[in-house]
Amino acid sequence: MRPPKHRFHLVSPSPWPILAAVAAMNLVISIISYLHDYQSHLFLNLPGFLSPVFILIWWWRDVIREATFQGKHTTKIQMNLRFGFALFIFSEVMFFFGFFWAFFHSSLSPAIEIGGIWPPANIVTPYTWGIPLLNTMILLLSGVSITYAHHYLILDQHWFAREGFIATIGCALIFLGAQAIEFILAEFDISDSIYGTTFFMLSGFHGAHVIVGTLFIIVCFIRYELGHFYIDHHVGLEAAIWYWHFVDVVWLFLFLFLYYWGGGCDFYDLLK
Repeated sequence: MRPPKHRFHLVSPSPWPILAAVAAMNLVISIISYLHDYQSHLFLNLPGFLSPVFILIWWWRDVIREATFQGKHTTKIQMNLRFGFALFIFSEVMFFFGFFWAFFHSSLSPAIEIGGIWPPANIVTPYTWGIPLLNTMILLLSGVSITYAHHYLILDQHWFAREGFIATIGCALIFLGAQAIEFILAEFDISDSIYGTTFFMLSGFHGAHVIVGTLFIIVCFIRYELGHFYIDHHVGLEAAIWYWHFVDVVWLFLFLFLYYWGGGCDFYDLLK
């Protein structure tokens, strides 16, 4: 067979798109049945929760095979992948924009039902300078460490790159553990007025993104140890780094508005 006269990768027929669509529909049905306490419970819901995960693993396995072993990801393909992932991050920005809109809509003009004040009456907000400040420093440190790993990967110095990966994963796990403790010790829950709803939706979804980003970086670290990444061919790692920096930036907004200002502090105190 003659080699193609273009730089694009025409993907061969694959079962994963249709299977992923069916798995996504099954996931939605499973979540709805779980929330409504349907009698199927865990036996029928567990496949609904796990099937999208396994399908994505197999699908990404094929992508890794095409990129690493078959050499089908040319320079043009890599550029297109970066552009596509940038669009994905933009969609995530708009996702959080909607939740922040709800937060500011409720906090800048508090309803009379919550006392006309923000935070609402009888809500004990998290201590801003405790776990939230600790998690802020941890996430900023993790952003530095993953950039450190990327820098030394480009310099082909494996020991230092490995240190950066391990430090980033360690910081991510510490962050998740601290956030879990914060949620457990919180004196309100998601049903406590609009404050509890916006707080747990924003911080909880951010925590879910941290979990995804941590798994992303762990997979990249494993691939790095297996020799999948080269100085000029590591789009997967670049995507993980972009995603992680996005998570960092979102957390800075969460700390400033949700924990600091939304917790009853005054921005003018920062200027004193």
